[in-house]
Amino acid sequence: MQAQTFSVLHNFTDGADGAGPEAGVTVGPGGVLYGTAAGGGTHSKGTVFRLSHSGSSWIFTTLYEFGEGTDGSYPIGGVVIGTQGALFGTTQEGGAQNDGTVYALTAPSTFCRSLPCYWDETILHSFTGVPDGINPWVEKLVFDGAGNIYGTTGNGGEYDNGTVFEMSPSRGGYTESILHSFGSGTDGKYPDAGVILDASGNLYGTTSNGGTGGGCEFGCGTAYQLIPSGGSWLENILVSFDFGDARFAGGILPYSTLIMDASGNLYGTTIYSSSNSLNGIVFKLAPSGGSFTPSLLYPFNSSCQPYGGVTMDAAGNLFGVCLGSSSVFELTNCGQTCTLIDLHDFNGDDGAMPYGTPTLDANGNLYGTTEYGGTSRNCQLGCGVVWEITGVGAPQKK
Repeated sequence: MQAQTFSVLHNFTDGADGAGPEAGVTVGPGGVLYGTAAGGGTHSKGTVFRLSHSGSSWIFTTLYEFGEGTDGSYPIGGVVIGTQGALFGTTQEGGAQNDGTVYALTAPSTFCRSLPCYWDETILHSFTGVPDGINPWVEKLVFDGAGNIYGTTGNGGEYDNGTVFEMSPSRGGYTESILHSFGSGTDGKYPDAGVILDASGNLYGTTSNGGTGGGCEFGCGTAYQLIPSGGSWLENILVSFDFGDARFAGGILPYSTLIMDASGNLYGTTIYSSSNSLNGIVFKLAPSGGSFTPSLLYPFNSSCQPYGGVTMDAAGNLFGVCLGSSSVFELTNCGQTCTLIDLHDFNGDDGAMPYGTPTLDANGNLYGTTEYGGTSRNCQLGCGVVWEITGVGAPQKK
C-alpha cells in the first residue's frame, strides 16, 4: 500500500471560486473532480467547480456562478455526470418561484477566447411548492438506465414534509413527477438525503424525522424503500429509528444517503444515539427473506456527528467524516462490528466541519470538502477546502 498523505487541493476565498462547500465531490474521467460551493461567487449564491491534474499540481476552475436571475441559488447538493459529460445537480433556492431547481451544465458549444470560460446552464425544473417539492438538500441525483433522474426535496409535497421526485426525458427536455410525498402518518418526514437505485429499479433512502420510533419530537427518522408497482410507487419502511432501540445503540436522525454493496446490503449513518454521549453510529441493513435485518456496525465514542454517509472501497472498508470532531475516519474488519482508524483531524487552517460524504477514486485516493476552515480570511470561520488523502483505500480491480 502506498503512503497515506493528506493535502489541501483548494482553499475557497468567497470570490468567484465560491465558499462553504457542503456536498462531497464527484470523480470524473481521468481523475477530474467536480463539485459545488453552496455560497460565494460573484452573486454570493454559489458555484460549480472543477479540479484537474496538471503534473503534480491541481488546477481549479469555476464552471458556473449562480444567482443572475431565476437560474438557481445555493447548490447545497453535489453534481453527477450525465450524458456527453454534462453535469446535473440541484439548488436549494432560486428558480421561477425561489423553491429550488434541477439544472444541467454543459461545456460551451463554441471556443472560449477568454477566461473564465463558463459552462452553459439549462433549468430542467423549477420547484413550485405544495404539492410539488421545495428545497432540495444535500444530495446527488441518480440516473437509471433509461435516463430518468431521481432525487428528493426536503420539504414540499402533498403534506409539506418532503418528496421523492423523478425527471423523465420528454421532447428534448424533462418532465417532473412526484413519486412519493412524505408525512402521511408515520412514513417519515424530511428526506434530507438523496436516493439510490438497485438492479430491480427500487429506490432507497432515509428521512431525518418521522417514523414510529420514540424519543424525538417529530420522529427519529426512517430508512425506506420505494417499489415501482403498476405505474405507481409503493413505500416500504425498512426501519423506524428509535432512541431506545438497542439494535442500533439508540441511533436516531439519519441525514445521509445510503450505499449498497454487491450483496444488496445497505449502509448509512445517524448523527445521534442514546449511547456514548449522544454520538452517531454507522449501521447496516442486510436483505433477508424479503425484508432487511438491521445491525450496528460502529457506535462513535467521541464527538462525531456523521451528517455525511459512508463510502466503501474494493475491500469492504468504509470511510466517512465526523462533523463534531472535524475528522476523517475509516472502519475496517466490518464482518461483525468494525475497527475505527482516525485518518485525519482537521486543525482549522487545513479545513473544519466536513459535512458531505467523501469519495474514492479508482486508485484508492479519498477526496472530500469542509464547509469551513482553510487559509482564506474572507469568511469569519474560513471559506472551506477541498482535500485529498492518497493511498488510503483498496484500489479497484482492473
